[in-house]
Amino acid sequence: MDLSRVAGHDPVSVTDEEREAGVLVAVVDPGNEQWPHEAPAADPHVLFIKRQDDLGEHAGQMSFPGGGREDVDPDLEGTALREAREEVGVDPDAADVIGRLNDIRTVTRYAVRPYVARVPDADYEPRDTREVAEVAALSVGDLTDRANYDSERRDHPHYGDIRLHYFRVDGYVVWGATARMLVQFLELAADWEMPPEPDREVEPDAEFPV
Repeated sequence: MDLSRVAGHDPVSVTDEEREAGVLVAVVDPGNEQWPHEAPAADPHVLFIKRQDDLGEHAGQMSFPGGGREDVDPDLEGTALREAREEVGVDPDAADVIGRLNDIRTVTRYAVRPYVARVPDADYEPRDTREVAEVAALSVGDLTDRANYDSERRDHPHYGDIRLHYFRVDGYVVWGATARMLVQFLELAADWEMPPEPDREVEPDAEFPV
């Protein structure tokens, strides 16, 4: 994995949505506290949270730690770091922010800005249990395994013609907006190539396979 490509990425910004959010793509390198950006990690993992089933937005889904910008946040990087601390216990002072991915739009009218950071190897657990049901550290090796990935094309009511991605690892399914951000991260950091064609085309009102 090469995080220097993330550091050198010139991200696309979205500035015309109603609300702003910041999320942290937190990369954990087990057992190697001194791993530099340009060196390969032995067994890198990415932190995800599973949202509680009773939340109004994106209930029960997998996502990166993060949330909406608040008045106390100096910028969206501050938002991502604050939320990661509140949700899973990431120490902002110990998070080495490498760079940004492209902003994305969500169906809930957010412009989401993803920040990539290397974080210490630790036992991350839900801190805000009102929102976070579980914390999962998923291996980059498993996330890039084609056997764990599938996609579909559908006419989405918000995005129009869109390709939806599904990463199925350790009993979890990463999909939706988080999967769109994950695709770009894996392309940059792990030289992953998305298959040129989706696995299937479905009707607009088809059930999501999760």
